[in-house]
Amino acid sequence: MVTFVDQVQLHLQAGRGGNGCVSVRREKFKPLAGPDGGAGGNGGTIVLLADPQVTTLLEYHRRPHRSAENGAYGAGDYRAGAHGAELVLPVPVGTVVKDSDGEVLADLTEAGTRFVVAEGGLGGLGNHALASQKRKAPGFALLGTEGWAGDVTLELKTIADVALVGLPSAGKSSLIAAMSAARPKIADYPFTTLHPNLGVVEAGETRFTVADVPGLIEGASEGKGLGLDFLRHVERCSALLHVLDCATLEPGRDPISDLEIIKKELAAYEVPEGQVPLLDRPQLVALNKIDVPEARELAQFVRPDLEAMGYRVFEISTASREGLRELGFALAEIVDEARAKAEAETERLERIVLTPKAVDRQAGFRVVTEGGSYGTLFRVLGQKPERWVQQTDFQNDEAVGYLADRLQKLGIEDALVKAGAVAGSTVVIGPGQGVVFDWEPSLTSAAEVQVGVRGSDDRLDGPQRRTNKERRSDYHDLMDAKAAAREQLEEERKSGMWESEA
Repeated sequence: MVTFVDQVQLHLQAGRGGNGCVSVRREKFKPLAGPDGGAGGNGGTIVLLADPQVTTLLEYHRRPHRSAENGAYGAGDYRAGAHGAELVLPVPVGTVVKDSDGEVLADLTEAGTRFVVAEGGLGGLGNHALASQKRKAPGFALLGTEGWAGDVTLELKTIADVALVGLPSAGKSSLIAAMSAARPKIADYPFTTLHPNLGVVEAGETRFTVADVPGLIEGASEGKGLGLDFLRHVERCSALLHVLDCATLEPGRDPISDLEIIKKELAAYEVPEGQVPLLDRPQLVALNKIDVPEARELAQFVRPDLEAMGYRVFEISTASREGLRELGFALAEIVDEARAKAEAETERLERIVLTPKAVDRQAGFRVVTEGGSYGTLFRVLGQKPERWVQQTDFQNDEAVGYLADRLQKLGIEDALVKAGAVAGSTVVIGPGQGVVFDWEPSLTSAAEVQVGVRGSDDRLDGPQRRTNKERRSDYHDLMDAKAAAREQLEEERKSGMWESEA
């Protein structure tokens, strides 16, 4: 049964934005009083939160598929749709987030750090928000956009000040149990520790954490044994403590040869760019199990050779706790120096200056010319035009015309002309299949087919009532017309054009 997981792949789906609403307000004596459609809610985002209470990625190993809530649709009477709830995924402190290509997106090394890993879709505007002086009664609304969907890899790298390294059964778990309140599994067989254990050690006024890294074997840097699964947990440590077994009964083993094996594997492991190589970090040697008489003799025999190699050597026993106090103060001294150095480097960092991007109409997109068996096509790529296409209801001619206006204001038509596009050229907006259409320079006027001016609705204008002056004028005109008709009939009778019957 899996109890510890330090690397998982998550399949994420952020929430989709809700569609805007097309609605017309109705009032007494005024059934068509103007647009009142509300906007749709934004889709829920997915956030990774560095939580010190979480120590493993096991939960995401069992349930790798996570999705956020969709935004609600807008409604009439100016009612906006509810936003999708944010999905917060707690992860251990020290989690590295990578995309599908292996590029690091975030390194959550501080407790409480939040990282938006999947952005929710935008809600579409309702026809009320789209109304303007030229478009008094829009008969369309914008659609919500899709939320981000994709895969990310979570990789846990233990954050500790000191890493205990050594071959299996060297006594690392016993050492961390003797120096701290940690209670790892301890047994008399190799590979008892199957996941890193953390313990907090106090030496004087210094408090630091120690990581018990599972036993390494020859070839660990190449993936043998537990190999690369746990070498990554050594990356963040400031110092290394080599725990050497002086009471081993295996033939051909001794503290010097064990140390050489571990050093070889640490040297072969490549740390991320910008970090100090493992063997260039401060290192101490602990000769363990000296409570056994033969082990004490062996420790005293090899100690001069280890000191000649430049190591500070401590003879310890986790059973009798001999030498642990001196070892703790030595580790605290190294940790204090590392923390002081890190603090000084932080103070020397240059101040980050945020410079706003220059306003450029062409900066929001680019036109790429592509050739194929069916001729040349022009692909428009950019965040704005791709989002606008997602928001457009292509079953609505007015919505298509609104899209054409937006594209023209962005400068896409001019860019297409410069790229060599002519009337009838195939234009694709977005990557992949995208949205394909035959481009016409007059797309703005041809995109909308309606009787009146786009953006207007004769129904909303209502009946135009005549003023009293207009009614009086119309009445006088009618009386004048009747009098003129009677005079014409009388003249025709006098001239003998017609006679009345007796």
